[in-house]
Amino acid sequence: MQMEERRGNIKAENEMTINMKEEQSTLDWRGRPSNPNKHGGFQAASFVLGLQAFEIMAIAAVGNNLITYVINEMHFSLSNSANIVTNFVGTIFLLPLLGGYLSDSFLGSFWTMLIFGFVELSGLILLSVQAHVPQLKPPKCNMATDGEKCEEAKGVKSLIFFVALYLVALGSGCVKPNMIAHGADQFNIQTKKLSTYFNAAYFAFSVGELIALTLLIWIQTHAGMYVGFGLSAAAMAMGLITLVSGTLYYRNKPPQGSIFTPIAQVLVAAILKRKQTCPSNPNSNCSMLQTQRFRFLDKACIKNDGNNRRKESPWRLCSVSQVEKVKILIAVIPVFGCTIVFNTILAQLQTFSVQQGSAMDTQLTNSLHIPPASLQSIPYIMLIFILPLYHKFFVPFATNITGHESGISPLQRIGSGLFLATFSMISAAVMEKKRRESALHSGKTISIFWITPQFLIFGLSEMLTAVGLIEFFYKQSLNRMQSFFTAITYCSYSFGFYLSSVLVSLVNKITSASSNAGGWLSYNDLNKNRLDLFYWLLAVLSFLNFVNYLFWARWHSHHSSLPPQPAALSKDGGYENIP
Repeated sequence: MQMEERRGNIKAENEMTINMKEEQSTLDWRGRPSNPNKHGGFQAASFVLGLQAFEIMAIAAVGNNLITYVINEMHFSLSNSANIVTNFVGTIFLLPLLGGYLSDSFLGSFWTMLIFGFVELSGLILLSVQAHVPQLKPPKCNMATDGEKCEEAKGVKSLIFFVALYLVALGSGCVKPNMIAHGADQFNIQTKKLSTYFNAAYFAFSVGELIALTLLIWIQTHAGMYVGFGLSAAAMAMGLITLVSGTLYYRNKPPQGSIFTPIAQVLVAAILKRKQTCPSNPNSNCSMLQTQRFRFLDKACIKNDGNNRRKESPWRLCSVSQVEKVKILIAVIPVFGCTIVFNTILAQLQTFSVQQGSAMDTQLTNSLHIPPASLQSIPYIMLIFILPLYHKFFVPFATNITGHESGISPLQRIGSGLFLATFSMISAAVMEKKRRESALHSGKTISIFWITPQFLIFGLSEMLTAVGLIEFFYKQSLNRMQSFFTAITYCSYSFGFYLSSVLVSLVNKITSASSNAGGWLSYNDLNKNRLDLFYWLLAVLSFLNFVNYLFWARWHSHHSSLPPQPAALSKDGGYENIP
């Protein structure tokens, strides 16, 4: 009992030390040390949440209805259009690595958001201009009835489209990780408010998505895509105004130079000293290491006996915190990898599921129709109500059982979401079989509401997985790498969407070769395709991915346990043992 009480006191002292160190290392807008009474907290974070809501509102209205625009206005085929959309979204979620690197190394999160926010805004304006000017698009043509006769966008028209599209991708990709990181930077990493902020960030995300998928997409459908793109540009402009409005309240973590150099130094030093062994001398750097995983990296901390009077090169001798940083970076890769298939499923909800909705009865009343792209608003309507309830009731209830400040750990939250994702694809497969058979055998078009369950299940799955992943990565990061670690979570989206493109092409190739009737996804007409079988394939992959995740989550929990010695921050922001 006394030992547990002593450990509890040590933990509390360590958290207080870390929080004090964080406050001392943050700056206000003038570059002076921040004042905890004036800077940071939810007041400052609310401005970042405003930017997040407006930015996702802008990008979601473009991305979620983009396949309709690409088919009907640019006249690309269904499979090519699906790949254009998934490649676009995949690029958005790959570029956060660039945004995180620039932020942590050179610009800081505020300036990175401001600069690339204007890049995204310029792309949205160019998209709106092209959608409005007939000379910048192919001649009008009905792809549903005259698809083979329609002229596909080529030359200058295609160039303008892709330049605009990837300006949006560049801007949005570099802004995204910094919104999360800059908002989280307003709190001390050891406070319960940080977990509350991550839930609030997803709530802001849900509100932005909901407005985009209902109001903005309805306007796109009825007033024209150029009006919808223009409103997306206006939303992004409002987000940038909101960001700048909070300048006086932010506490900013200054950049520390290239974040890759210390990592490279550890790898080089470990390789150069690969034949040496860590000494048992308690005064050696090796004895101060916090974790026992990836022991081969510990050799980067070995001091050469012959160089006691002369300082070794940083490419031959590294600090404990440097080695720990590299260990953490390597250790999170398996967890990251297990979320790729999850985001491949998300890609289907933004491409093929929208086309499913187009092939169903979208009529609510005699004069009111549901735009198929607005189907994706269903989970966000649910989440706007569920998230406050989750934080108000589930978290305290689970905390009483588990003792974890967030109710359940980030790894448990991710696993729960990955498990539910399988049932989303099962629901989609069952519904698509019903829709296809009804259309082919009885000539009936079933109601669009049959597609609702797959969106509801995945919405709950995404709430658990996305928030858990961001919280997990942010809390793993050390020494000014929060933006970059947050960016890694977005790469999961990118790889998932790229994997979707590969799967679509691969499935088409294999099924076309084995059948004279064509591939599962070869036709523009869904009734000729076998989308239901493709969904069953994704359900199987999703379940296998969940089993794989259980192994790696258990491995990470086991190998990330620290020795009983208390720890405190070193001068460079890493952790060192207290003797």
